[in-house]
Amino acid sequence: MDFKVQGMTCGGCARGVTNALQRVDANAVVNIDLARKTVSVNSTADVQQLKQAIEKAGFAVTQ
Repeated sequence: MDFKVQGMTCGGCARGVTNALQRVDANAVVNIDLARKTVSVNSTADVQQLKQAIEKAGFAVTQ
C-alpha cells in the first residue's frame, strides 16, 4: 500500500510514521521517501487502520 503523506520533513517524522504503523502491525515493512512524501507499507493490516495511524501521528494522508 502506498500513501502520499504531507508534513514529513525529517528523519524524526519518518520514525514517528514508522512507529505508528508498526503499532498497528508489528511485522509491517515501511519504506519512506521524504523527498516524494510517500510511505509504502507491506502489511496485512486494513488500509483504513494504517491511514488512521498516520493521521494520529500528526500527518495528513492525501492519497
